[in-house]
Amino acid sequence: MATAEVAAVAAFAPAKVNLALHVTGRRDDGYHLLDSLVVFADVGDRLRVSLADVPSLTVAGPRGAGIPTGPGNLCLRAAAFFGASARITLEKNLPAEAGIGGGSSDAAAVLRALAQLTGRTIPPGAEALGADVPVCIPAVATRMRGIGEVLTPVPDLPPLAAVLVNPGVSVPTPEIFRRLQVRDTPPLPDIPALPDAAAVAGYLKATRNDLEPPARAAAPVIGEVVAALDGQPGCLLARMSGSGATCFGLYPDPDAAGLAARAIAEARPEWWVTPTILR
Repeated sequence: MATAEVAAVAAFAPAKVNLALHVTGRRDDGYHLLDSLVVFADVGDRLRVSLADVPSLTVAGPRGAGIPTGPGNLCLRAAAFFGASARITLEKNLPAEAGIGGGSSDAAAVLRALAQLTGRTIPPGAEALGADVPVCIPAVATRMRGIGEVLTPVPDLPPLAAVLVNPGVSVPTPEIFRRLQVRDTPPLPDIPALPDAAAVAGYLKATRNDLEPPARAAAPVIGEVVAALDGQPGCLLARMSGSGATCFGLYPDPDAAGLAARAIAEARPEWWVTPTILR
């Protein structure tokens, strides 16, 4: 009997930003252990998901060109992991392979949509889809440890005015980990009460993104992006997110972030630049 497509669910897949990322070890199976403070932006991809007899994926949007739509796509793999056959439409707004969890956040959005459609809970073990998928399911400020499966919410982190910039270069994550020189750095310092953006920036200055040096070696333009963000008035901190090449700058308020974004976009129109609020 055919499955009736009686409902569709719209889902938002926000950009994921690693405010700090320490590589704390490596397991015998090759997976790296991480300690990362993760937040989510108010910009991202948009999806529409419905149950269907035959699984399918349609990709549109300004960043949709070249996105594969076959069964290897993470959205369709997420539906198979959930145990459902789905018709998925993806509006791709985020750059791919950009260190902001676009594919992982899309997969997490599919899982949330299927849970809503079926009334079932998301199965455990979503890290099998990718290390960033579990943290993208709740999509809230979180300290992420282990290989991505040990999650501790950070509920009191204040909203952060920020600018995201991607210079249009692809930085594949496996290549960055291959270039990594030190794989056993100390974990993040304990996260104290952080009442405002200045306090967050002060805490982050005692942390790092351990993947930034190898990413800069692979794509020197990342250094130009960090310098452009850091050079804008009021910048509290500029750093690369994830495995790159997207970088973020933190600013005191949305007005300062908006001015910074406009200045960078005018100077480098070929870059992807957007102001945002991180939560």
